[in-house]
Amino acid sequence: MSLYCGIAFKRKFFWCYRLLSTYVTKTRYLFELKEDDDACKKAQQTGAFYLFHGLAPLLQTSAHQYAAPQHSLLELERLLGKFGQDAQRIEDSVLIGCSEQQKAWFALDLGLDNSSSILASLPKPEMETELKGSFIELRKALFQLNAKDASLLSTAQALLRWHDAHQFCSRSGQPTKKNVAGSKRVCPSNNIIYYPQVAPVVITLVSDGNRCLLARQSSFPKGMYSALAGFCDIGESVEETVRREVAEEVGLEVESLQYCASQHWPFPNSSLMIAYHATVKPGQTEIQVNLRELETAAWFSHHEVATALKRKGPYTQKENGTFPFWLPPKLAISHQLIKEWVEKQTSSSLPA
Repeated sequence: MSLYCGIAFKRKFFWCYRLLSTYVTKTRYLFELKEDDDACKKAQQTGAFYLFHGLAPLLQTSAHQYAAPQHSLLELERLLGKFGQDAQRIEDSVLIGCSEQQKAWFALDLGLDNSSSILASLPKPEMETELKGSFIELRKALFQLNAKDASLLSTAQALLRWHDAHQFCSRSGQPTKKNVAGSKRVCPSNNIIYYPQVAPVVITLVSDGNRCLLARQSSFPKGMYSALAGFCDIGESVEETVRREVAEEVGLEVESLQYCASQHWPFPNSSLMIAYHATVKPGQTEIQVNLRELETAAWFSHHEVATALKRKGPYTQKENGTFPFWLPPKLAISHQLIKEWVEKQTSSSLPA
């Protein structure tokens, strides 16, 4: 019996290891590429490249959605040669991930005219014709991409933007140099290492038990409402940021918090969205909108929000000049927050 249990345990452990080993192996492979320039250069030989122009990704239309085409190193070298540039341009690429089979993925911007680079921006119209696609602003295309492409292109744009903005050392003023993977920049004059950073942002869905509070900024598309959001201040915990933002933006005091999830967000300059559900103290539900932060905010019933979740675009203007109430698309973490609240309210209203 003990022998059988031992064999069963070993088999279970073996299969658990098999499930974990793919992720661990992939993670350690990416770590090696970030730390070893020679290994990263070798990975480029068999890797795939996603192309950008002025931080806008190259996209192709496929079945009413956008798709991000990949290019091999050989295809990229031929493309650069056709436009009078050599392979040196590829040194500006950044590592953004890899497949389960350890095929490395890179991103390269052909439109950034770096002051520290002797390579000029390549012409956008001619590039689009040659590549049979269009360079489209990521913010406009993000919600029409599949989950994999959206994640990869968000990572790529954030990393490319960071490198474009950190070409010089803040201490010496001298040009910094990126490693092959683009996971860091180093100042040759003083060896200071700069790593890409993200800004922590809380996004909070406030509820009074029966309703949830949604708001909009003037920059939002017409009719769209979302959860409250704001950057963490230096010295704050995430929980303190939630309480402060709710108090600042709508004049309410949070009673309790529950963590939901997190999501990388490439706009405006790479943020880590940290999502929370929050409830306010009973009897304290009068909203006082901070017009420096928001255009408006209001309480919405479960029925109103559930109906909005089912609503499909396009959200066109009505005859009376107003726009329908709608919510952020599925890819946004605010959508997940709102959907969770609706589902929780639905389940709690069902008979036991």
